[in-house]
Amino acid sequence: MFHLIIILRSLLSLLLFLPANLAAVSDDEYLKLPLLRKSPLPSPTQALALDTRRLHFLSLRRKPIPFVKSPVVSGASSGSGQYFVDLRIGQPPQSLLLIADTGSDLVWVKCSACRNCSLHSPATVFFPRHSSTFSPTHCYDPLCRLVPEPVRTPKCNHTRIHSTCHYEYAYADGSLTSGLFATETTTLKTSSGREAYLKSVAFGCGFRISGQGVSGTSFNGAHGVMGLGRGPISFASQLGRRFGNKFSYCLMDYTLSPPPTSYLIIGDGAGVNGARSKLLFTPLLTNPFSPTFYYVRLKSVSVNGAKLRIHPSVWEIDGSGNGGTVVDSGTTLAFLSDPAYRLVVATVRRRIRLPIAAELTPGFDLCVNVSGVSKPEKFMPRLKFEFAGGAVFVPPPRNYFIETEEHVQCLAIQSVNPNVGFSVIGNLMQQGFLFEFDRDRSRLGFSRRGCALP
Repeated sequence: MFHLIIILRSLLSLLLFLPANLAAVSDDEYLKLPLLRKSPLPSPTQALALDTRRLHFLSLRRKPIPFVKSPVVSGASSGSGQYFVDLRIGQPPQSLLLIADTGSDLVWVKCSACRNCSLHSPATVFFPRHSSTFSPTHCYDPLCRLVPEPVRTPKCNHTRIHSTCHYEYAYADGSLTSGLFATETTTLKTSSGREAYLKSVAFGCGFRISGQGVSGTSFNGAHGVMGLGRGPISFASQLGRRFGNKFSYCLMDYTLSPPPTSYLIIGDGAGVNGARSKLLFTPLLTNPFSPTFYYVRLKSVSVNGAKLRIHPSVWEIDGSGNGGTVVDSGTTLAFLSDPAYRLVVATVRRRIRLPIAAELTPGFDLCVNVSGVSKPEKFMPRLKFEFAGGAVFVPPPRNYFIETEEHVQCLAIQSVNPNVGFSVIGNLMQQGFLFEFDRDRSRLGFSRRGCALP
């Protein structure tokens, strides 16, 4: 009988897994989470090295497979493009800083099973013993099948209610987090300023953390990861349906002082102040070899209004899952398939009305001298990216030319081998635009308007 009860409970929990249970939120509210940035920021050369490392690892991860608002902070040390969210988890709430990552699915935090927790500083790890709502998932629960299990895992005992679900989530650089897969209550701010209590949010409680990617300097003091990918266990998936199955963000110009706050919106925040009417949409594509990532179809690139002669096959996803274009919050620079990249650099070099720098900044192929020029963007070519569905993305020059040293600015676009990787629209290129990921309609919207949300 107990076995049958566990089966029925498990089936019910899987059906209810999306969305997470929610309390004290009205239908017209959304979640608003500040995105946080840490200082000092990496140099452009460091960002390039970190981006290249990240994309290499992301490409290795490809394998075939059978509305809440929070501030976002850009993570300096791991490179490049990490942004952070302050998440309050448990009852009473414990605050932890998580990396917001559209390139992964699992939500996990560093955990401690300590009884005498005086050795751990507050807000550095999660203490399950201090929370009245912490609930480990049973190993026979279908939810447990959504996370990879350790190589050596205890045999699941269907008759013991305390047989917990063990997980081990490995990253391509060899880093890993392992522990218990559980559910908890999270406390988040809504668009009205009220607190929302989200119950039964599934996450990994990581008791073992190893590797530079998740515990070294590149992790930059974060206490876990908030996966925002397209998989069923991501934070966006779990909360999505309660909030229209969409999320959006505005990444503000990090060069301003003091820097304005960027926000991650879970729900229909893009509809505020008429912003949705300004959105241009392009379909989201699915790559069965990389189901986590948000792929779009880039059709053409223009320089000063002249469309470059790039064969359409350059942008396609091939039969092995290589190629294509990904919109990624965790990468700083933009990356283009090598044939397109070479043509873009050559054309921009011809059209730019500034002197070429005497010496190139390491890692960059086109740099210009802006000494004595008050507004160098006026002398830089304008790039235009056309996506499927007719959506046209026209970023300002400051989104693709960055200062690499005094009086020198370089083209912040890099080459990627389409046979082993994919093109990327990184967070620098996205700055100043509202991006909405509409998962129900499988489309990506963007607009220059809408980033001044209240």
